[in-house]
Amino acid sequence: MSGHSKWATIKRKKAKTDVGRAKAWNKLIKEITIAAKLGGDNLDANPRLRAAVLKAKGQSLPAKNIESAISKAVGANSSADMDEPIYEGRGPGGTAIMVTCMTDNKVRTVAEIRNIFNKNGGSMGETGSVAWAFTYKGVILIDAQKYSEELIMDIVLEAGATDLNTEEGIHEVSTTLDSFESVTKALEAKEIDMMNAELAYVPNDTVKLSSEDAQKLLKIIDKFEDNDDVQDVYHNADIDEKDL
Repeated sequence: MSGHSKWATIKRKKAKTDVGRAKAWNKLIKEITIAAKLGGDNLDANPRLRAAVLKAKGQSLPAKNIESAISKAVGANSSADMDEPIYEGRGPGGTAIMVTCMTDNKVRTVAEIRNIFNKNGGSMGETGSVAWAFTYKGVILIDAQKYSEELIMDIVLEAGATDLNTEEGIHEVSTTLDSFESVTKALEAKEIDMMNAELAYVPNDTVKLSSEDAQKLLKIIDKFEDNDDVQDVYHNADIDEKDL
């Protein structure tokens, strides 16, 4: 299994520089709540909830917060319907950007997303304008200092993983949407700690940015992530260490 991906580096840099942990946790709680309302509180019978919980654990959301979100969701009366639109566009240096949202007012959200694009050197596109540059799949990160590549490879290959790449002290496991659950369950069964596990839009190729464009891109990403309706932001930029 081979292939090069900067996902591990991107995720770790984001964790190191993310000063809005409370806001990030609120987004995770929102996803857990919606998943539990739609499919129930059984993680084995609700793949979406399982994925949301794994992602939350990877971002250090306390277990009591996860349990509380699930309990409140299952016990609550039906609330306002939530839409989950995805907006696409271009950022500085021609970067492809995908913004996933969760909102009770699409009119408000689309206006805010377009405004962020326009005011920060980007342009919002039509549906499908940049989606082709990404693959929606499972990404699992495991500490390579704790577990050997051979051990992880044996577990994930048998469970249906599509790729394993080790770099900078991290095993990065890729899965299809269908095999994400079986791979994470196989790792849990072997008591392998996962640093992060989520379904995400992963770029098929990356675009190298100049220092100036990199700073502009990081600014627009921050603007998106500060928006309460935005759940995640994905891009295909290759950013130098010094610019991060």
